Amino acid sequence: MDQPTGPQTEFSLVQLLPNMLTIVAVCAGLTAIRCGMQGEYMLAALLIIAAGILDGIDGRIARLLGSSSKIGAELDSLADFLNFGVAPPLILYFWALKDFRGLGWISVLVFAVCCVIRLARFNVSTKSDDPCRDSAYFEGIPSPAGALLVMLPMYVSFAFADRPVLPQILICLHMILVGLLLISHIPTWSFKTTKISRGNVKFLLVGVAFVGAALLTFAWVTLIALCLAYVAMVIWAWIDRERPSNR
Repeated sequence: MDQPTGPQTEFSLVQLLPNMLTIVAVCAGLTAIRCGMQGEYMLAALLIIAAGILDGIDGRIARLLGSSSKIGAELDSLADFLNFGVAPPLILYFWALKDFRGLGWISVLVFAVCCVIRLARFNVSTKSDDPCRDSAYFEGIPSPAGALLVMLPMYVSFAFADRPVLPQILICLHMILVGLLLISHIPTWSFKTTKISRGNVKFLLVGVAFVGAALLTFAWVTLIALCLAYVAMVIWAWIDRERPSNR
């Protein structure tokens, strides 16, 4: 006789690992906000980077383990808004914009609203069955990349000085610009669909080791380089997609 099937009532710890990583990322984002309020800006920035790394691996682990779930997807989206839409602009505000309250706070709000719109649009697009949607590209820059880029003034300051090196108005405009890029229609490559040939895997692994060593040794300079490289990649992706042969 067939046994009745129903919702799974027990889960192994391995199955829950992706959700545990997401919760750890949320804790990192919340702690980053606390560090920003207490003036520990370097630690706050590093915690956001750590949250971004966790965000990059939790979904992949879930797919590898076959433990993807609707609650995991919703949890991941909410964590993204906190870690990449709320924490980074607040840290920037505590770091350089507290005395520039009017436009500074407006910049924080614009970035956060753009991020939540970006995430909502992404969630809708992933649930659609539109055959014309190009899965090789994101529409607008992803929220983790936006968080990385919006903190660029902090990286420059930490690498070359102990104080903000840009005027407050430029930091505000930078924050607003990155926020608008989140909701733009600029195509950016989706690393989820990138394939690496067998012959190039060794070069990729060496590159990852090099970047990891550079981050551990020259964190702020490396983050500046990664931001500039990502901007160059976005420009190249836009040019590549707009070529007549790709239409």
